[in-house]
Amino acid sequence: MVFDGREALGDAEVGTCEDWNYTNSNGDTVYGRLYLPKDFDPAKKYPMIVYYYGGCSPVLRYFESPYAPQMWNSLGYVAYIVEPSGATGFGQEWASRHVNTAGGLTQVAVASGGSPARTNLGGSPAGDIIEGVKKLCDEKPFINREKIGCMGASYGGFMTQYLQTVTDIFACAVSHAGIANHTSYWGEGYWGYNYSEVSMAGSYPWSHRQLYVDQSPLFNADKIHTPLLLLHGNADTNVPLIESLQMFTALKLLGREVALVEVQGENHHILDYTKREKWLATQMAWFQRWLKDDPTWWETLYPKKKL
Repeated sequence: MVFDGREALGDAEVGTCEDWNYTNSNGDTVYGRLYLPKDFDPAKKYPMIVYYYGGCSPVLRYFESPYAPQMWNSLGYVAYIVEPSGATGFGQEWASRHVNTAGGLTQVAVASGGSPARTNLGGSPAGDIIEGVKKLCDEKPFINREKIGCMGASYGGFMTQYLQTVTDIFACAVSHAGIANHTSYWGEGYWGYNYSEVSMAGSYPWSHRQLYVDQSPLFNADKIHTPLLLLHGNADTNVPLIESLQMFTALKLLGREVALVEVQGENHHILDYTKREKWLATQMAWFQRWLKDDPTWWETLYPKKKL
């Protein structure tokens, strides 16, 4: 028996999904998908949500993900899913491109000599996302390039924060369980050191400041001007809550637009059904606030407090 999803969907209507791949400045094909609302009108201007990955895992084509383009479509957004370099599933060389880059725009030579610094955008995870968004907007006039949001989780949460330090193309951003400080994360959580032994092979906080400090979002917080929502389970044993707390404190001190929502008792993934519902609503309320200039949903969820 072949399951085609119709039983689960019932009478729900979904929009269209089309492949949208491009060639980056390094000459590589970067794969991606564009999701359009079911009542899509090419004459209109649409806000867009960009999503890349949780961890370094590629974004799969299934409906059950908590990061569901079809849900974003139903609320009037175009969705762009991009599979940048560093993602698994596209060969070892492609996946290894986030090693000793911290996902950034330059590659740091390791102690043994390593490879030369990569200064162009092409072939870097952040560069692939930035290039993809710009080229997509150039090709698709129905995208409102002034109203683009981005979102990622875990390593993708780090990427969300990092992107705001190197580009101004996003009108708002959402980081779930993101790494703000590579130096602190190196010794934290259940995965910190083990993950860093792979992603920063041969590089250490005391020997590679340009990797652990210069490419950490926290040490570049003064460059962030994008409204940033930080989401985190306060029982996270993978990326501890302190990562979001550090960034929240820094941006507050800088007077930037930032919000932090802790999910009580939840680990790296938000599994409790009721909490997940509010967690998802929180994401979409943030996008509505900044991509649709409508703060009512956000203010309903999080009323302003008078101290």
